[in-house]
Amino acid sequence: MRIAVNGTSQELPAEVESVQDLVSTLALAQEQVAVEHNGAIVRRAAWPKVALADGDVVEIVTLVGGG
Repeated sequence: MRIAVNGTSQELPAEVESVQDLVSTLALAQEQVAVEHNGAIVRRAAWPKVALADGDVVEIVTLVGGG
């Protein structure tokens, strides 16, 4: 399956089926990211239920603390 992640086309392994799988595959700290799937923000609790499909567009924003 091929999707766009932050504007870059990526080929995903067959085992990546959901937003949760994608975040894990990218080795991102779940507590520090926000995900948008096809223009809609996805709540963290819904990540396992949101299926990815060929051609999807995902934006992932990493939260950075500081002051």
